[in-house]
Order: sequence, then C-alpha cells, then structure tokens
Amino acid sequence: MTDLSHSRRDYDSEGIDSATMPAAPWEQVSAWVTEAIAVAESTPQHDEPTAVSVATVDAEGAPNVRTVLARFLDDRGPGFVSSRHSAKAAELATNPRIALAYTWPHLFRAIRFRGVAEAIASDELQTYWATRPYGSQIAAWASRQSHPIESRAALEAEVARWGARFPEGSAEGVPMPEDFCGWRVSADEVEFWAGRRSRLHDRIVYTRVGDGTLADPESWRVTRRQP
Repeated sequence: MTDLSHSRRDYDSEGIDSATMPAAPWEQVSAWVTEAIAVAESTPQHDEPTAVSVATVDAEGAPNVRTVLARFLDDRGPGFVSSRHSAKAAELATNPRIALAYTWPHLFRAIRFRGVAEAIASDELQTYWATRPYGSQIAAWASRQSHPIESRAALEAEVARWGARFPEGSAEGVPMPEDFCGWRVSADEVEFWAGRRSRLHDRIVYTRVGDGTLADPESWRVTRRQP
C-alpha cells in the first residue's frame, strides 16, 4: 500500500464570505480566474491556471474525465476546443451533459460547473485558431485524436507530412481543419469551493432558476453547502 500520510495538510485560505458574494456567479468566476492567471505569471511553478477537468459519459453511462485548457471564458460559460474524432466529441454527441472544474491547489480554490455542452460557433473558433502557435496548428491536422496509432514515430511522420503541406511562415498560413471544434458549458450549477482549516471548507452554490447568462442575477439562487 502506498503511504499517503505525507500529503495531509490543513488548508488555510481566507474562505468565502457569503455576504459579499455577487447575486450571479460571473463576477466571482472572472475574479478568481484572473487572480489565478496573475499568480501563475508571477510564480512559474503554478503553471497552467486555465487548465480544467472535463467530465462526460459514454453511451453506456460510464464516466470519462480529462484535463484540457479552457480557451474561452465569458458570461456564457467556459469553453474548450477539441476534434470531432475525439472521445469527448463522441460522448457529447450521445449525451450533452457535462461537468467542468477549475482547481487551484496553491490557492485552496476550485470552481465547478455542471450543465450542458453547447457547440462554439465557427467564427469564434476561427478567431481562436488564428492565435494558436504554428506547431499546435500542425498537430491538429496530424492527430486523429483519441484513436490508436502504432508508434510515436508514426505520429511524428504525420506531423512532418502536414508541416510540408503547410510550411511555417507561408502567406496562406495553416487553415483550420474541418474536424476542429469546441464546446461551451451552459451551466445549471456553479459551485465555488475554498479550503479552510479542519476540513470546514466553504462551498457556495449558484443554481439556475432562469434563462439568463452567468451575469444575470435573476437567473440564479445562491445557497451554502456543507463541506
């Protein structure tokens, strides 16, 4: 058995003051993500502040979770990109229910979203695609995401093939593949978690009661959940 006793520690965040939380979740989501990015920029060991865990279920109802980078965030919800060949795409086509979580252990904070995945519009994807580094663009062409491949060498050969087709620095650039796609989480529930001492963590939950965005106070009910 692996000894995990060394990993025990008391969380010592400032917690969450329910009285100062906004009536809708967007303001707090934006503030926490912005702070996490600022900390990462000043403290290199706290990298990838926009990494999120994304959970889906397959056709048999078995759960699946993976870590991706959130590439979109506004009052409609967080979003990420993928490939139509991916396991995520296949699972969301069968069941659009989704959960997504930011976790920042060094800040003793997390935000959890539960809801439905909605496809991100092509024009938004194109705008994001233009910001991707050349290597990441070529990788999107080279990889048939989630599918088997015989070796690393075979994958690198595909990268070389697509790199030759779309040379770096060419005037036309690298076009966005037809299978490139993305989803945004339209949340029914947003939970803010802050670690406190003796495991008496703060959990503030926003539950949807209307059709508005994350910024609409009339669309959310706020409650405190026991740790």
